[in-house]
Amino acid sequence: KLDELASLIIKEQVVIMGPSAWNEAQQVEGLSIDVSRNEAYIAGSRKEVLEKLVLQYEQLFGQASREVCREAVRPFLSQVALEEVPEVLR
Repeated sequence: KLDELASLIIKEQVVIMGPSAWNEAQQVEGLSIDVSRNEAYIAGSRKEVLEKLVLQYEQLFGQASREVCREAVRPFLSQVALEEVPEVLR
């Protein structure tokens, strides 16, 4: 499920910033991107990688970007253990 959350975050950022959102996601350590399938895969600590992904976008666009990330994953948070969700997405 956490891989899906990463993909959802990126796809929502694509709506705002265009395809360069995938390029930004590729900068996140521990995140593998398959642009042809529009999917992201997390290697390592999923919680840390998700946090890094949110912070990568926030670095570019500030607090509004964090809110976009939160909105993207909100419907799916009930399917994930709370301790696996970084504070930036709660």
